[in-house]
Amino acid sequence: MEPQQTIGFAHFLGQTDIVGKSLLVILLLMSAVTWYLIITKTITAFTLRQRTRRFLDTFWNAPSLQAVATRLEDQHPDEPFSHLTWHAIVAARHHQRHGGNKLNDAGSGADFITRSMRRVIDEETARFESGLTVLASVGSTAPFIGLFGTVWGVYHALVNIGMSGQGTLDKVAGPVGEALIMTALGLAVAIPAVLAYNFAVRSNRMVLAQLDSFAHDLYAFLTTGSHVNDVAAVVPARPAAVARAGA
Repeated sequence: MEPQQTIGFAHFLGQTDIVGKSLLVILLLMSAVTWYLIITKTITAFTLRQRTRRFLDTFWNAPSLQAVATRLEDQHPDEPFSHLTWHAIVAARHHQRHGGNKLNDAGSGADFITRSMRRVIDEETARFESGLTVLASVGSTAPFIGLFGTVWGVYHALVNIGMSGQGTLDKVAGPVGEALIMTALGLAVAIPAVLAYNFAVRSNRMVLAQLDSFAHDLYAFLTTGSHVNDVAAVVPARPAAVARAGA
């Protein structure tokens, strides 16, 4: 009974060498980063979903783009849809006032608005995808790190058994079983990362599809001459830095 009482994770940790302990630290760091990204992205996605719902409700119930522009002037955009709307309005106003005097402003007003909206969508896409590379890397490498730790532990266990000359089943099964802990840890780290990655990719795809659809509707509003003139005339001038960002 006494040998079996010493078998376990604590015994494995005490018997493993610097390589095994380093692999264990790497897996723990991967797990910490994974759960940090899971928690922060979940909170961020929930917050953005609430803000987007409020903005879209305000946008579609607004009497005109003038009212939307006034609201965005008072409250700085804090989510993708309002961010896209504000930059599109700023682009329409900028081109209406300054025309195509520079290469960056070349083309018709519709082309200028399209480029501005495309830049915003690209920025939002990059922001949504931040952290996904880490999740994908953890999900794909953690099982192999755990497997390597198991192979390394089994190797040392067999070497020690061979040197001691005691090859009975209880002497072999205990160390080998302890080495399998690393494989289990690798899977425990990888599974949440893979699930979180798949969920985040699907959620981002749905949000970006909605943003792209909204961009088409907003483009239709802004490229209607009367709307462009109204917005250009009503939206107050912003600081130069904001105008350059919208342009």
